Amino acid sequence: MERKNEKLIRAFAKVLKDRRKAVGLSQEELAFRADLSTSYVSLLETRNRQPTLTVMDALARQLDLTLAELVRLVESDMVS
Repeated sequence: MERKNEKLIRAFAKVLKDRRKAVGLSQEELAFRADLSTSYVSLLETRNRQPTLTVMDALARQLDLTLAELVRLVESDMVS
C-alpha cells in the first residue's frame, strides 16, 4: 500500500519555501540551523522527499513556528 499524498507533499513544499523566504533564509542557512543538509532541504522544497516529524519540528523552530503552527499552515494551503 502506497502512503503518498501528493496534495500534502505539495502543500508542505510550498509552505516550507514560502516561509523560508518570508523569514529571509536561504536553503543553506535553514539547513545549517536545522542541522540538515542543503540538498535535503532542496529535496523537500521540490517534493522529492517527505520529512519525518523530527525534521518538521527542527524546520518549524528555525522558521519561527511551532510544529503545530507549521502543520496548520500546511493544512490551510491544502484547502485553498
